[in-house]
Amino acid sequence: MQAGNVRYRTLENVPDVVPIFPLAGALLLPGGQLPLNIFEPRYLAMVDTALATKRVIGMIQPRLDQNGDDDSALSEIGCLGRITSFAETGDGRVLITLQGICRFRVTKELSVRTPFRQCKIAPFRADLDEADDRDVDRTALLRVFRAYLDANNLEADWDGISRAGNETLVNALAMMSPFGAAEKQALLEAADLKTRAETLIAITEIALAKDQDDYESGLQ
Repeated sequence: MQAGNVRYRTLENVPDVVPIFPLAGALLLPGGQLPLNIFEPRYLAMVDTALATKRVIGMIQPRLDQNGDDDSALSEIGCLGRITSFAETGDGRVLITLQGICRFRVTKELSVRTPFRQCKIAPFRADLDEADDRDVDRTALLRVFRAYLDANNLEADWDGISRAGNETLVNALAMMSPFGAAEKQALLEAADLKTRAETLIAITEIALAKDQDDYESGLQ
């Protein structure tokens, strides 16, 4: 897996203790890019620490039964990202972009003195290899994506979509999808790319069916 200027080939390249950024509704996937606007002091300190070390941050959602605040219990699985761009705004904020490296499982949250949380993790080794995208049903994925856009009067860059490989397409559509925390976690935890595409299709079809039911109810 390539992230910025660094190639992560083996688990030895991936830190096993990382700063954690809990953020409900945020989805980072291997190879994907997630822009973040950082302004809270604890997370500004987290970014400073990451930049001074391995430039790696663990994105993770609070557990779905929690209230989503910064101290909530964490979901079991998140995704590591490397800071590949950084800019200061002049008003105390920083803008960063994380590029996904691999998913991880939290094995232990550490007791630390830093203002941000840190966890010991077990990275997903398979995510460091090139994904097998041959079994992705690209036609079904694009059909349901087009239907969702049409139903919501949205546009897309179809030239860019046509040029994207299956892995890039699936992960980009999953990350930009407007679904809730539970759906985002399901997409993250999908066993492989084929399963993630199937999950995304199913979630989108459910959303389309609900929109249609709501529309018909409004006409009655």
